[in-house]
Amino acid sequence: MQNELNVVGIQADLVWENPEKNLAYFEEQIGSLPKNTDLVVLPEMFTTGFTMNPENIAEQMNGNSVLWMQKMATINKIALVGSLVIKENNTYCNRLVFVHPSGKIETYNKRHSFTLAGEDKVYTSGKKQVIVNFKGWKIKPLICYDLRFPVWTRNTDNYDLLIFMANWPVTRIKAWDTLLKARAIENISYVIGVNRTGKDANNYEYSGNSLIIDCLGEEISSLEKNETNILSATLNKTAQDLIRKKLGFLNDRDSFKIDL
Repeated sequence: MQNELNVVGIQADLVWENPEKNLAYFEEQIGSLPKNTDLVVLPEMFTTGFTMNPENIAEQMNGNSVLWMQKMATINKIALVGSLVIKENNTYCNRLVFVHPSGKIETYNKRHSFTLAGEDKVYTSGKKQVIVNFKGWKIKPLICYDLRFPVWTRNTDNYDLLIFMANWPVTRIKAWDTLLKARAIENISYVIGVNRTGKDANNYEYSGNSLIIDCLGEEISSLEKNETNILSATLNKTAQDLIRKKLGFLNDRDSFKIDL
């Protein structure tokens, strides 16, 4: 087990439906990171922005963007995670891809479709939760709108780190900030939330406001509004475990079953 985990989030102004330019930008940023970086988190749909036009940009799991993720992970000896549009069995999904330094891949399909934007009419909703084991840390990765649903997020697996990647608009950014802290507090877990900046083709504005939060809801690291930059922090598993043991809140959680 690795007690300390060096995590990074890359907050970026995504180029609309242009994987080539977005991959080039993220490759440059990843190449500049400290050598002790363990985990890098990218925004939701990091190759395209939050598009409802999957027929134009969808890729296969053996496509260029996933291969790029594997290359970046293995060359830089990091875990790399982000979501992108994947076509599979003649359907489209908003798929989170977690790539280990070895190139091993684990995936999660976004559970909660953002109906306000019609995501439910375009993308197939996921049915399974995923817990990634990385360097002795149990990590639960989720996507954007999942943040609003605490039952789906509930820490029934004793995970150590909760990840959210998003295209969360500036008009509702207060909810983003509040809910990230709520998820950290109620689940006694580190949380990293990585959002995009800029304006997309639909004229929606994104301010970023990415955060890394400890298990008591305190900000460890944050990026200012509209700042395109790197978010980073060193997380300590022993310190979090001591807080969990002292408070014991997770011992009192309710048991429940989710109908899928």
